Amino acid sequence: EPFGSGLNSFDIEFVTIGNPGNAADDISAAPDFAGSVAETYRIGKFEISRDMIIKANAEGGLGISLADLSTLGGNGADRPATGVSWFEAAQFVNWLNTDTNNTPAYKFDSNGNFQLWQSGDAGFNPNNLYRNSLATYFLPSVDEWYKAAFYNAGTDSYGDFPTANGLVPTAVASGTAVNTAVYNQSFSTGPVDITLAGGLSPYGTMGQAGNVWEWEETDFDLVNDSSSSHRGLRGGNWNDDSFFLSSSVRFSRFPPDELNNFGFRVASVPEPSSLLLGVLGAVGLLVWRKVSR
Repeated sequence: EPFGSGLNSFDIEFVTIGNPGNAADDISAAPDFAGSVAETYRIGKFEISRDMIIKANAEGGLGISLADLSTLGGNGADRPATGVSWFEAAQFVNWLNTDTNNTPAYKFDSNGNFQLWQSGDAGFNPNNLYRNSLATYFLPSVDEWYKAAFYNAGTDSYGDFPTANGLVPTAVASGTAVNTAVYNQSFSTGPVDITLAGGLSPYGTMGQAGNVWEWEETDFDLVNDSSSSHRGLRGGNWNDDSFFLSSSVRFSRFPPDELNNFGFRVASVPEPSSLLLGVLGAVGLLVWRKVSR
């Protein structure tokens, strides 16, 4: 999906997370009963890269800072965008929306201070005071991130890890082999390119296990009602052991924090074509039922 223009253009590849209304994980989830999502959505196949932030900064004047990885494997364009705070990730997501003529997901005042959406605001959702319901792009919620990582629609079950088989991945320094992840590496090696961050989850995402920790939209206490409280982080990083990659681990930090092992990915509503196909499918089913009578 294209963003920006000219030399500052870039694409984000999304995968569709279907099977709406799936049951929550009642066995090993952190938090308890995570992973149920009522609607179809999309999530980035890869983590957001440094190049995407640099181009968004140039195109939108965002001023988002990035961690210096010169001693941690280098500042390559396709390395994950680390050193980005939750607030900065939210600003990046807002720019994705405005760049495509959509409503910003998150509310900031004229001084750049994060605000909660209020009942008089268009798109206000009383169940989530962070995200505007009219936005197209947003940070994944705790359930959206969890489902994309751990749920296997084919077996209607959850794995313990974001791997094709749901089992602990083989640790690798880089690559895309099935059931692998980038972890158990020396801290000095740093993260790898977002497209070389291990095997895919059942839905087809990469790097939700290892490489860098990823911000969730959701408060650590699961109630999105504070501008300054801890936000969830998941997935572990390249230097962690397998425990931190599992479905039973959820970490948190304050939203202004910027660490060189923190990154993020973006989620989105389905493409209009997908929504139209769903509507047409429903209409076709109604017609078939009527004719079949």
